[in-house]
Amino acid sequence: MKKLISGLLSLSLLMVGVGTAVAESAVSGHRLLYQGHGSLRIVTREGKVIYVDPYAGEGYDLAADLILVSHGHQDHNAVKLIKNRNEGCRIIYNTDALVKGEYRTFDLGYATVEAVQAGNNRNHDIKVCVGWLITLSDGVSVYATGDTSTTEQMAELADRNIHYAFFVCDGRYNMDMDEAIACAKLVKAQHSIPYHMAPGSLFDQKRAELFDVSGRLIVPAGEEIPLE
Repeated sequence: MKKLISGLLSLSLLMVGVGTAVAESAVSGHRLLYQGHGSLRIVTREGKVIYVDPYAGEGYDLAADLILVSHGHQDHNAVKLIKNRNEGCRIIYNTDALVKGEYRTFDLGYATVEAVQAGNNRNHDIKVCVGWLITLSDGVSVYATGDTSTTEQMAELADRNIHYAFFVCDGRYNMDMDEAIACAKLVKAQHSIPYHMAPGSLFDQKRAELFDVSGRLIVPAGEEIPLE
């Protein structure tokens, strides 16, 4: 009997520990890992894992619930890096998100994903490229421009009160730093973040510091930030 009581007590303590861990996870909030170049990983407060344009850096070990691919270039669509995927994991390619000129929206419960305009005349056909506007369950929003120059839609996004916006600024395949700054001023996000700064580089601190806008947030590759 004593052994039975002891075993039940141990089980109860274990369940309390599990419950506490789940509770702590539930209130920990969303987190975003900037993996470098144009790659992001978001872990929602529900524990859902979203990868955006997988290619660069580390942090592909968490099992995916959603993978977003903005266009077909190899530095944005390395889906094979994500070997762990939860049951029901969705991969949304640009070809799923932009169909016959229509930008689609995907309601996933834990997040709403909207495809938005992206592209330029040099390297990225606006008819096949997209950016992503991700709105999480509590309304926190993340805009990833994808590979682009200025688009007509950017001025409209100012009305969306976006929380975090990532702007490409490599100046070779996409807009340069001055144009990225102008786009950030159009979008007017609470936090504007430079990314995709130089071909072959995960992150460039000197270039990041040139991104001179109100609400600038510099996030080095490999750094994780809370989304709040």
